Amino acid sequence: VQLVESGGGLAQPGGSLSLSCEASGNVFNIDGMGWYRQAPGEQRVSVATIFRNGRTEYSSAVKGRFTISRDDGKNKVYLQMNNLTPEDTAVYYCHADLEYGLGRAWGQGTQVTVSS
Repeated sequence: VQLVESGGGLAQPGGSLSLSCEASGNVFNIDGMGWYRQAPGEQRVSVATIFRNGRTEYSSAVKGRFTISRDDGKNKVYLQMNNLTPEDTAVYYCHADLEYGLGRAWGQGTQVTVSS
């Protein structure tokens, strides 16, 4: 599975940005898709995940502000980020988890910067 991200960039505090990620290759074995982020000097942490059955998971840091969705017809996952704060500044990585624990694919990462 290959993942290509788009979106991101610069936003002001309180603003919004959206990310998208398109999967290609062996997409039929994908279960969960979502986003991690990594701030400078910190570990990569999960932000949001959406499973094939529609169930979603959010980190406590973004719950209520970010919304994850997916379009299986287009093999895409999206992340709508609202009410951004400087603490959301990070490189955001898309991931796709293959079913039955067969592995995880990563995107190349896209920078999100929140600054006035």
